[in-house]
Amino acid sequence: MIATSKKISDKTAIQIYRNLLLPRLIENRMLSLLRQNKINKWFSGIGQEAISVAATRSVGKNDYILPLHRNLGVFTTRNVPLYNLFCQLFGRMDGFTGGRDRSFHFGNMEYNIVGMISHLASSMPVADGIALALKLKNSDQIAVSFCGDGATSEGDFHEALNLAGVWKLPVVFIIENNGFGLSTPVNEQYACENLVDRAAGYGIEGMMIDGNNYFEVEDTVTKARKMALEGRPVLIEAKTFRMRGHEEASGTFYVPDEELEEWESKDPIQRFEKWLFENDTVSNEGELEEIKTEIRTEFEDDLQRALNADDPEFNEKTERKRAGLKPQPSPGLNGKGQPESEKRMVDVIQFAHQQAFDEDERFILLGQDVAEYGGVFKVSEGFVERYGKTRIRNTPIIESGLIGSGIGLAIEGFKPVLEIQFADFISCGFNQIVNNLAKGGYRWMPEMNITIRAPHGAGVGAGPFHSQSPEGWFMQFPGLRVLVPSTVEDAQNMLYTALHDPNPVLFFEHKKLYRSIKAFTSDFCQIVDIESASVVKQGTDASIITYGMGVHWALDLVKEYAERGVDLEIVDLRTLAPIDWETITRSVQKTGRVLLLEEPSEVLGPMSEISAGISERAFEFLDAPVIRCSSLHTPIPFNKKLEEGYLANYRLKEKLEQLLSY
Repeated sequence: MIATSKKISDKTAIQIYRNLLLPRLIENRMLSLLRQNKINKWFSGIGQEAISVAATRSVGKNDYILPLHRNLGVFTTRNVPLYNLFCQLFGRMDGFTGGRDRSFHFGNMEYNIVGMISHLASSMPVADGIALALKLKNSDQIAVSFCGDGATSEGDFHEALNLAGVWKLPVVFIIENNGFGLSTPVNEQYACENLVDRAAGYGIEGMMIDGNNYFEVEDTVTKARKMALEGRPVLIEAKTFRMRGHEEASGTFYVPDEELEEWESKDPIQRFEKWLFENDTVSNEGELEEIKTEIRTEFEDDLQRALNADDPEFNEKTERKRAGLKPQPSPGLNGKGQPESEKRMVDVIQFAHQQAFDEDERFILLGQDVAEYGGVFKVSEGFVERYGKTRIRNTPIIESGLIGSGIGLAIEGFKPVLEIQFADFISCGFNQIVNNLAKGGYRWMPEMNITIRAPHGAGVGAGPFHSQSPEGWFMQFPGLRVLVPSTVEDAQNMLYTALHDPNPVLFFEHKKLYRSIKAFTSDFCQIVDIESASVVKQGTDASIITYGMGVHWALDLVKEYAERGVDLEIVDLRTLAPIDWETITRSVQKTGRVLLLEEPSEVLGPMSEISAGISERAFEFLDAPVIRCSSLHTPIPFNKKLEEGYLANYRLKEKLEQLLSY
């Protein structure tokens, strides 16, 4: 045990000892409950307590901490109420997620703790976003993010470190290197000598420490916090060891006996006890046993209460409400009487940004090439001059890191607008969207006012990786709003509304429509209804239900079929999540025939869901089978003639004739 870098009183030493003991004794109790089948799983941090406790004690009480499975000491040292903590661990109603998520998959804003998800390293970019928010507020706070040695192989680890270095963020990353990723030893996880060596590659500070030495962790984190506040992010590798299995059922059979014996002798609590004796803070084992007995007594009542606490009662309405969307902003008519001017879709998207950004400094635009270059489609051209580089920020090529940092910014009350350069690339951020962002409100997170903009669509000869329409991928995830405007006016006001929506919004903009359509719109953006479909054209003989580019394809047919005496109705969905079933059903009732037109391919495109919903809700009104007109179930080809044949519009008349002739 190294000497402390400062003199501490006996009172402080005993408090540190109590902080170290509490998570250990709780864990021992949990292992006992596991053997009694009173809980079904436990992820043990026994042997690693010094890292959690020392780090938590060394940072400011208002600093953010983003812990993982083995950081029980973070919660106990921050004095999170034990009854609620135990209820969370047992899945009871009074837990922080009300039984909706397991163990340490929760956060609590009162204690500035941001919870984890199971996907390794995913909270590290979130720490970047929080740190950026703190930096922009000139706050004397930092973010501390934990990860294990296994997580350092994940892309989010590298994206987070890179972004922290580029932006010089007040963030400290702590690797708890306990020697194994579940059962995989470190020599099979990475080839560098030490994980901390990676810090240099990202231009951040690196420190390697003995994670089982309380005072070494404390001294290092204290220094790291100071450096982070100076704009020098830090990566700490804390060497430690996990004395139990990855989770209790997996055991430790893969660990050599001699290695276990070596690390048992380095137990952080035994080492601290030795220090207490050496410094005459305690004089005999009886004093230590007395402290242990006191602690067990202190938490046992809360534990028993939690064991006997109520399980949550299932209520479908409650679950749907908790997982679903918060109310959209109330529509307003502030644009009435304002002058109008002719604009293209790309113009109104830029215009909606400008009005929102002028009104509220909490809006921040992040993305690749969005600053001086103005974005690849020039949506943000001139924004740097107007708002400065603190609010218009280029990011590295890090879709997952981009979205994760957006979550962190939103946690701190900012309103991030995240531009995915091409919608195809959103796949690289899929995990952050569907597992971290979409589920956040259901689990524990505050409002996530995040707008993700994604230029999508084919028809411009951009090939298979710049032409996809992935909007349907996100329809199945509650908690996300998915908007696809088809008109200039909708693009203007739907985006402006999305920017003020308390829900995460995915806003898909068709690249081919950016500069190919024009309309006169108000020179003032309005909050509008973004949950309702629109009947673009009334009709009686058949309904074409579509959205986005499909609306224009359908409109091109109206005159031709009218000359033949066929009166087509066109419904523009506008929103794919939530779906406006009322408007859809009303149209089906009216016409009795339905063609579902979509740009994505036929297998599991958005219209698959619409078709199923019509069958359930309006089958009795149908005079013909529901027919889909989709693009081919192939990648999108580059050659313009091949692309033309790929697109749904190529077979639209054929499908419409099939419907009308039934």
